[in-house]
Amino acid sequence: MRHVRLRPAAGDARARRVDAAVRAGLAALRDELDVPGEFAAAVLAEVDEVLAAGPSDRGPEREDARDVPFVTIDPAGSRDLDQALHLERRGSGYRLRYAIADVAAWVRPGGAVDAEARRRVVTLYGPDGRVPLHPPRLSEGAASLLPDQDAPALLWDLDLDADAEPTRVRVHRAVVRSRAQLDYVGVQRALDAGTADGTPELLREVGRLRVAAEVARGGLTLPTPDQEVEVDGADRWTLTSRATLPVEDWNAQVSLLTGMAAARLMLDGGVGVLRTLPPADPRDVERLRRTAHALGVPWPDGAGHAEVVRGLDASVPAQAALLTEATTLLRGAAYVAFDGEAPEQPQHAAIAAPYAHATAPLRRLVDRFVGETCVALCAGTDVPSWVREALPSLPDVMAGGDRRAAAYDRGCVDLVEAALLSGRVGEVFGGVVVDVRDDGTSGVVQLREPPARGRVEGDALPLGTDVRVRLAEASVDRRTVRFALDTGR
Repeated sequence: MRHVRLRPAAGDARARRVDAAVRAGLAALRDELDVPGEFAAAVLAEVDEVLAAGPSDRGPEREDARDVPFVTIDPAGSRDLDQALHLERRGSGYRLRYAIADVAAWVRPGGAVDAEARRRVVTLYGPDGRVPLHPPRLSEGAASLLPDQDAPALLWDLDLDADAEPTRVRVHRAVVRSRAQLDYVGVQRALDAGTADGTPELLREVGRLRVAAEVARGGLTLPTPDQEVEVDGADRWTLTSRATLPVEDWNAQVSLLTGMAAARLMLDGGVGVLRTLPPADPRDVERLRRTAHALGVPWPDGAGHAEVVRGLDASVPAQAALLTEATTLLRGAAYVAFDGEAPEQPQHAAIAAPYAHATAPLRRLVDRFVGETCVALCAGTDVPSWVREALPSLPDVMAGGDRRAAAYDRGCVDLVEAALLSGRVGEVFGGVVVDVRDDGTSGVVQLREPPARGRVEGDALPLGTDVRVRLAEASVDRRTVRFALDTGR
């Protein structure tokens, strides 16, 4: 996913016009996609009632885990903190304790907050702020794992061997108290300087082992950079590209490990909802292989597509084009619910294992249901009826929410790209052709500066090659950027 960030512009007239155009465009995009606005009075009133009553236990007494020195690691300034972790050595292996916000403790089944969450499905992130799944008094307050706050949590307790493979998994209700809110940049800086210790240091060890395990399984990760929008000291809008930090990948591996454990619990228990992805179509793999050959990107004998893609560098033109082509291998992601017989195809091909969303219940609807299912299965109790009743409809609800989130994310980026390039029609830019349509006369170009993308037209477009393109259109209203191949004539 490409991320954008918007800050108010207060400089020259053009900066103010861009700022106004972007904000108006974002409002129009939200209307177009029927993005929810403010929470209704009934929802907020129920939040007040729930906060006054305190969290519900919904089962066995919670473990008091406030003595465990949990920390959170998120982007700087985050308030909706779903996850807190603690790592320690255990013999030749490790013990991972991963606390996930217990949203079900605050949401009444069938109540106003529950109904609104099923309408919103996921938190949406735009350049001018987020559209939260739950009211902020919950998602950024009482339900969040903020530092120095007692919070109900689902506590995943995993014993890992020397290769960071799980040997024991248990999840139960607990109350936790995070010690510190860390951010990715600060943790990475400390690790690089050799000043990190405790959980961050062990996260690097475990994260690297989990990456190695993913490689061994044949998992597929696309090494694509993030895009961000910023405004500099002169109030000029800039679009920048940012590679993810290693600590972000290691932190993600802990989440993936937990999601894989959740999937295994539900498959063994015969009830739950998985996130699935079918294996790559052999025709798409062969097309990727032919494209690599045409671009001069090495594909060693015997190497699988995951191995080749994992080693690509988006800063190299030919490899950037191959990365774009590789996205075709990830088509067909879905949610599959089951109650009784396990699904025919339980695998998530990019993870190369069964997998479930379990670690972001403040920001994604399905995680609350997965968490409740896993707690019940571990305790040997019945899965709550409100969970079982929701299972048949959850896949369609989640699919609809994901479609809206993807369209919103793509629309935000398109809008900001068009705004940043407005007023520059006719200028020539350097870039690389990263996609070509079947007839070879249209495709997609990735600019070098600013790192924007747009449609490009021209005869026999040279895939994966440095090109010069002339900006033909930058329409904020239509969220369109269009280039023509510049032949130098």
